[in-house]
Parts: sequence; C-alpha cells; structure tokens
Amino acid sequence: MTIPLFEVKDSGRIKEIKEGILLLEGLPTCIYGQILKLVGIEAYGMVLGFDERLVSVLPFFPTAGVDLGQEMIVDREFFRLPVGESYLGRIVSALGIPMDGKAKIKEKETLPVFYEAPGVMERQPLTDLFPTGIKILDTMIPVGKGQRELILGDRQTGKTAIALDTIINQKGRGVPCVYCWIGGAAANLAKVLKILTESGAIEYTAVISADASSSMGEQYLAPYVAATLGEYFMQKGGDSLVVFDDLTKHAWMYRQISLLMGRAPGREAYPGDIFYLHSQLVERSGRLSEKLGGGSMTFLPIMETLQGDITGYVQSNMVSMTDGQIYLNSELFNEGFRPAIDIGLSVSRIGGKIQPPALKEVSKGLRLGYLQYTELLRLMRLRTKMSDEAKEKMRRGEALTTMLMQGVAKPVELVEEVMLFFAFSKKVLEILSPEGRIKFQNELMKYALENTPELVEKIKEKCDLTPEIQAELTSMFGDLCREKEIF
Repeated sequence: MTIPLFEVKDSGRIKEIKEGILLLEGLPTCIYGQILKLVGIEAYGMVLGFDERLVSVLPFFPTAGVDLGQEMIVDREFFRLPVGESYLGRIVSALGIPMDGKAKIKEKETLPVFYEAPGVMERQPLTDLFPTGIKILDTMIPVGKGQRELILGDRQTGKTAIALDTIINQKGRGVPCVYCWIGGAAANLAKVLKILTESGAIEYTAVISADASSSMGEQYLAPYVAATLGEYFMQKGGDSLVVFDDLTKHAWMYRQISLLMGRAPGREAYPGDIFYLHSQLVERSGRLSEKLGGGSMTFLPIMETLQGDITGYVQSNMVSMTDGQIYLNSELFNEGFRPAIDIGLSVSRIGGKIQPPALKEVSKGLRLGYLQYTELLRLMRLRTKMSDEAKEKMRRGEALTTMLMQGVAKPVELVEEVMLFFAFSKKVLEILSPEGRIKFQNELMKYALENTPELVEKIKEKCDLTPEIQAELTSMFGDLCREKEIF
C-alpha cells in the first residue's frame, strides 16, 4: 500500500479588504516578500507587512470579487520570474502574462524579482559609450553602458520620445531592450507601441505593461520585473537597456499602498522608505566584471516634474541616486527646440571619458559655446548693438542650435555625428544660410555613402580623426556644397 504524498503549507483567511490591500489572519511563519495564492484560482499576492495579529498582503489581482473568509496559502518563498529570449517582441503584464493575444511564454530559467544588486568587487568601471542616436546627448551628455541616467521634465515635453529614440537606435546592435509602462493610460501606451512597431524596434524589445487599469500590486511590481529581464541579458554577458516610464507614478502608487497599510506619512505624505524603494531598483544597473561575463545593464528612469520644479521630494531623491540627469525644459519645447534638453541643468557624471576619440574631439567646447550663445540671446533683449566678437558667437550659436535640433524617431548614426560636428568645428556651417545648414545636414550622410564609402568605413573602424581622415572630410564638405549647391 502506497501512502499518498502531501504537502504542509501555512494558510490564512481574509479578515478585511481595503482598497487594493488584503488583511489576513493566520500565516504564523510568514516573511516579507513571500508569495501567497488564493485557494481555488490562479491569483497571487505578496506579503508587504505584518504584526502580531494581521498580515498585510498586496494582491496582484482585482479585489472586487474577493470575499471575507477566503483562504490564501503560501505558494513560494519569493517571487521568481521565468526569463529568456522569448519575451522580446512581446507585451506582457507585470506577472509575465501575455497581453498581445499570443501564446503563453514558457521559459525554464527563472530569476528572483527582488534581486540583490552586484557588489563593488563584482563590477568594473564604465568605459564604453551607449549610443543614443540623439546628437545633443552623445556629444554633450554622453551615456555609458551600465549607467543610470534620469530623464525628467514636465508633462508633454518629450521625455518618452528620448527613451524611444534610444531604443530605436539599438537596431542592429544586438542590444535587447525592456520598456516598462507604469500607471499611464492604455491609449498612450498604444502610441508607444505603434512607434516601436513601425520602426522595427519591437523585435528586440520586451514591453512590460502595468497601465492605470492594472492592480496596485502589478504597478508596484512592474519596474522590478523589467529590471529582472534586463539582468538576464546582462548575466549572459551582453548589453541591455531598461526604460522605466515613469517612476513618479510608481512612487504615487507606493504612497497609496503605504497609507492604506497605516504607515506613518512623512514629507509630501510619502512613507519613510520611499528612498529605499527606488535605490534598491536603480543600483541593480551597472557593468559586471570580466569574471562574471562583462555584461552591462543601462537604466533610463523617467520622472515627471511640476512646473519645472526639480527639487520635488521623489525627484531630488532620484537625482541623488543616479549618474546624471537629462532635464527637459517646457519653455524650450514651446519655442520649438526639440529635443527640449536644458544643457545648463543636464549632466552626465560619467563624462566624456566614455566617448570614442573622434566624438570626444569634435565635442570639445560645444557645451560652453552653447551656454554662451543662450546668455547672448538674453542680453540681446536689452541691447541693440553688438560687437564683432558677439556677432561671431551669435552666428556660431545659431549654427549649433540648428545642428542640435532633431525629429522624433530619427536617431543619428555615430559616424554621421562625427562628420557633422567636425564640419561645425571647421566653421563650415557658420558660412551657410539657415536653409543651407538644414540641407547640408540632410544630404551629408547620403552623399558620403554614395561618393566616399571607404571614408565612412574608415571612421567606423578607427573611431579617430587622424590628419588623413580630417583632410578627406574637409575635401568632401567642399564637394558636397558645390555639387548640391548649398549656400
């Protein structure tokens, strides 16, 4: 006679249902972060707190159909996510459930969602540029592979566009991307998906969706799930990119959860552990040591400001824990300068050491020159006369402004950036009319590929501006202007 196998699991019963929070009796040996399952259906929740009487559970499902007295049992100690290549090109929920109508994702390998970040000895310094395809970033605010670069600004200033351009620019580079949508409208996510699909970027991008209609638990979990997917590719020795759009709504959701759980509110009603909430997330990015494969994971967290105030509580917290910030100014946006990046308030703490020699060479003095130009513009409102030196700086600033402006979903190749800014350093664009500058930019790469393809390959291979390459570029600029009648 065989004795049937059985398993002993802790269980508890629902004592109280708050908006998005379940309070359970029982579960004497529960631990923080433990995953519970509602008996009878595939519905899960996570332990977020407990006292001597009740256990607070954050459900990953709507609580509308839940009744008092229903039983929940321990499913597993911690939440683990199946990870793998099959997520690329798919849209899934924070629980890994497909939302695109396609087959269920089946992966054998799993990783813990709340993963401990690599220690200092498991990392190595950041030395390589992560090409965004955005001219103003690659030249003045370079992002490195493994960096955490915050994007912040008011609503409707182009924050998501910068992240999408960066994803689109990874086409053909073998960099898997993860785009995490938190708390936004489903209609806006549809616009993002349309851009990714039309550009072909969806093929190497996994989309984690926790929109406004999702449960609080899913919105809380989404960024950690996105980071876990990025870690899978990093641990395989590759480079990955993770975009969080946006963490302001994630902080709002956690504040709501904490208040419902009865935690003491602090500044702006946020709980005391709000700093830890995001710091444990962003510290997971970086570049692993060669011993661990040398992979990297780059983070682009997005946060929203109110009327340009970057000193908000959660915003300033995030600024302090990232490696720089890209600040988008609503005034610049309304003036038509796109992307509306404020050079004065934006910074990359990694600096130009990660730029290839050619890009580093042509980027010298750009930031200072642009800031001097903006100061001159302010002075021009008070003065009518200018010195010859000021007039020259104005012409140079106008040419630089034209170069830095860029359309949405139109990333620029690194070779084109090098050629374009080398032309600027040789004052080619200053002598052209405003229409001529635009025509020069539009025709440059096409002309170079048709007439001097070997020069383009040479710049790609060497990533340096040798005297020979400089002479060839200067000659090509003259030929381009003559043949295309650019004046």
